[in-house]
Amino acid sequence: MKKNLILLLALSLIIGSLAGCSKSEDAQTDNQMVVGFIYVGPIGDGGYTYAHDQGRLYLEENLDVKTIYKESVPETQEVEQEIRNMVDQGAKAIFATSFGFMDYVEKMSNEFPDVAFFHCSGYKSTDNMSNYFGRMYEPRYLSGIVAGLKTESNKLGYVAAFPIPEVVRGINAFTLGAQSVNPDVTVEVVWTSTWYDPAKEKEAAISLLDKGIDVIAQHQDTAGPQQAAEEKNAFSIGYNTDMKDMAPKAYMTAPVWNWGPYYVKQVQNVIDGTFESHSYWGGMADDVVQLAPLTENAPENAQAKVDEAKAKILDGSLVIFAGPIKDQSGDIKVAKGTSLTDGEMLSIDWFVQGVIGKIK
Repeated sequence: MKKNLILLLALSLIIGSLAGCSKSEDAQTDNQMVVGFIYVGPIGDGGYTYAHDQGRLYLEENLDVKTIYKESVPETQEVEQEIRNMVDQGAKAIFATSFGFMDYVEKMSNEFPDVAFFHCSGYKSTDNMSNYFGRMYEPRYLSGIVAGLKTESNKLGYVAAFPIPEVVRGINAFTLGAQSVNPDVTVEVVWTSTWYDPAKEKEAAISLLDKGIDVIAQHQDTAGPQQAAEEKNAFSIGYNTDMKDMAPKAYMTAPVWNWGPYYVKQVQNVIDGTFESHSYWGGMADDVVQLAPLTENAPENAQAKVDEAKAKILDGSLVIFAGPIKDQSGDIKVAKGTSLTDGEMLSIDWFVQGVIGKIK
């Protein structure tokens, strides 16, 4: 019995050893690239993170890669740990999708020089870290046209996350778009100091609606502001994705993201060994940003006005930040015959005339 037991144990060890070798060999022969995504919010937010996750799914559909992701990562040192976790899982490309991740991604890019890093909405880069974003101010301007035509009070509201150039630039573009069809319009801004907090976003919108504002726009990750507009019998401009199902009686349109093609192109470059660090800022011409279809809540003449302005933006005859443009105090910030450079737009820290609110 002892001999039989010893033989059985030996046989088990041999089988286990062979199985271990087989698993190792399978891992070594699996050449499927791993791509990581770090999100600031949950993929179910219906907005910003959802849009990035749709891009991740598009990547999986179009390239033979494995993707991994982490939701609701705070803009703290926790980003570094998540990057290390992804590198441990074999990630060769990592997309970090929030502005506050920037410094941590920069640090990790130096720690892992063989990994390609992509940071969304920032401005820093290294030999293996790119930054990428879209010219969202283009469809923001178009959405302003819709809001400017819709308002009866000439009072628009804007629920905004943080006073960084990305958000300030969008508020200004929205205001200029609204003023292009309604010179008397004003845009009042409320800051929430959060990207993702549905209740806080909704509360901020209510504070604006209670002042007689009848159209709400937003730079937030959820449909909270639009749901407030619906409850108050007002109208809304969404953001990130087509949110018509979340506030069907209020929603008119939204500036939206289309990340998939960019993700496919960049990951293919990493696979091919042709990746180069870069700064990407595509616009409507690249289809990375667009205006979602107008709903029946939009005014009848809005589609024609939007189509006209879009065509001019695409052919270059309409430059959104071309002078003369005054700031809130009435001083000329962009002289006639000139326009803001990309660098000036990327660092903008002032509001155009007609915006009510302060940049904290």
